[in-house]
Amino acid sequence: MEPSTEQKILEAAREVFMTKGFAAARMQEIADRAEINKGLLHYYYRSKNKLFRAVFDEAFAKFSAGINQVFEAEIPLFEKIEQFVDRYISLLMQNPEMPGFVISELNQKGEAFAQELLSRQAKPNPLPFIMQVQQEVAAGNIQPVNPVGLVMNLLSLCVFPFLARPMFQGMMQIDQATYDEMMEARKREVAAFVIRSIRKA
Repeated sequence: MEPSTEQKILEAAREVFMTKGFAAARMQEIADRAEINKGLLHYYYRSKNKLFRAVFDEAFAKFSAGINQVFEAEIPLFEKIEQFVDRYISLLMQNPEMPGFVISELNQKGEAFAQELLSRQAKPNPLPFIMQVQQEVAAGNIQPVNPVGLVMNLLSLCVFPFLARPMFQGMMQIDQATYDEMMEARKREVAAFVIRSIRKA
C-alpha cells in the first residue's frame, strides 16, 4: 500500500531533521524529499515547529511501545538491560534531535510538558522493570541497588552523548560516521558497565 501524503511528509522530515538538525532544516527541502510542493506541506503543517513536534510525537509513541515490550518481557534482568540499551540508543540514532527538543520544552514549559507526555496512553512504564530489580535484590542475586536510580543511570548513560554530540565531535575532531560507530559500540559498553555495577562478586 502506498504511504499517505502525511506519512511521506513525516518520513521526509525525520530524515532532514536527522541529517541537518532542526535549525538548519528547511521546509522546502522537506517538501522536495517528500515529493510534494511547499504549499501542500504548509497545508498539513503550518510551521517547522509543528512538523518537528509531529515527528517527535511519532518517535515518542514508537519508543514507548518498544521500551515497554522490553520492560514487560519475561527474560532475565541482565538480558533486559542489554535490550533496553540497544533499543534506546537505536531510537536516538534515528532521532538525534529528540533529546535537545525535550530539554528545550522542559526549560520553556517545565512540569506542564512533562505532565503532557506522561498523560498519554502510550508512555514508558518502567514499573515491571523496577519490580524485577527489587525481586533480584531481595533474592540476593544482585548487589543492593535503588531501582529508580538504576533506571536514571540507564537513561543518562544512553542519552547524554546525543545531547552533547556537537561538543564531543568538535572536541575529539571526529566526523558523523565515526560518531555513529561509537554509538553502536556504546550499546554494548553501557549495558556491560551497568551490569558490572550490580553483578554479585
